[in-house]
Amino acid sequence: MRPTVNDIAREAGVSLATVDRVLNARPGVREKTVKAVNDAIARLGYVRDLSAANLARSRSYRLAVLLPDTESQFIQSLAAALVEAGQAAATSRTELRLLRFPAEDPHALAALLGSLADRDYAGVALMAPETPVVRDAVRALRARGLPVVALVSDLPNADHFIGIDNRAAGRTAGVLMGRFLGGGPGQVMVLGQSLLARDMIERRRGFDEVMLRDFPGLEVLQSLETHGSPATLRQVVVEMLANAPRIRGIYAMGGGNRSLTQVLAETGLSGKLTVICHELTPHVRQALTTGEIAAVITQNLGHLARSTLRVLRAKADRQPLDAAQEQIRIEIVLRENLPVLPLPSAIDPLA
Repeated sequence: MRPTVNDIAREAGVSLATVDRVLNARPGVREKTVKAVNDAIARLGYVRDLSAANLARSRSYRLAVLLPDTESQFIQSLAAALVEAGQAAATSRTELRLLRFPAEDPHALAALLGSLADRDYAGVALMAPETPVVRDAVRALRARGLPVVALVSDLPNADHFIGIDNRAAGRTAGVLMGRFLGGGPGQVMVLGQSLLARDMIERRRGFDEVMLRDFPGLEVLQSLETHGSPATLRQVVVEMLANAPRIRGIYAMGGGNRSLTQVLAETGLSGKLTVICHELTPHVRQALTTGEIAAVITQNLGHLARSTLRVLRAKADRQPLDAAQEQIRIEIVLRENLPVLPLPSAIDPLA
């Protein structure tokens, strides 16, 4: 027979109420007693059925996910995946609230984070660049006992990071770029939305590691920040093309792919430069088929969204994570291996 809480209470020499307080990490129990209960759990091999326990005490999870309010196809696709995951998890007493913040306003984000502590949330996930004011806001939430996880781009003081290994993704981009260009000679332009974002920093670091080690005949130029502005992207790309005539490739570390392909088309360079980017958005899919983009490094957004909910619930329950289940894999997509889109569901003409 499986051990029960009654067995734990007898083994530890405490009351059922004390066992319940320890299992649910409630205050008011001496450290010595907590150790006695945990030792009894270990000796008995007790495994808690969290689903049953949560159902018995009507435990629910109200989770907040914060995303920048932009027209980025990647952000819109991620938001849709999160909503879908939230709807699927509704039957397990999980409520997902998707909140937006101005992409270039860290103070607005910090204010939004500060408002969550008193709104009965069980956990918070956010995709945001790293700034001092955001770090302080995350630290304040965690001090209040609210778990905070970072999405896509890591934050140094979050409880957990959900996304691909961005340094490895940058190294992957370096291998692809170097091999596509035959090792050189030539120059490579690098575009990034913001160098305050940890994912951009790590991707650039990984890219440089491979290019310097394996493809020294290719000169990698300085990173150009676009701040999510099509006008800024257009300006920096046109200026760099005019001042660096040996450019043969472009590494787009994140965001702005629609604007980039448009600028290249207008300058007569569409399909003539090797462009490697991130995330398989609808536009990138089309650009792969036409040869405007050579390769895309992407991640499964459905997996990322479901992992977000699982991690937040585990953090709320102070339970360990299944590291293998939550690892988001790096995927490389070329024109030749584009995944087939699912067919739209049939519509009843009489409905």
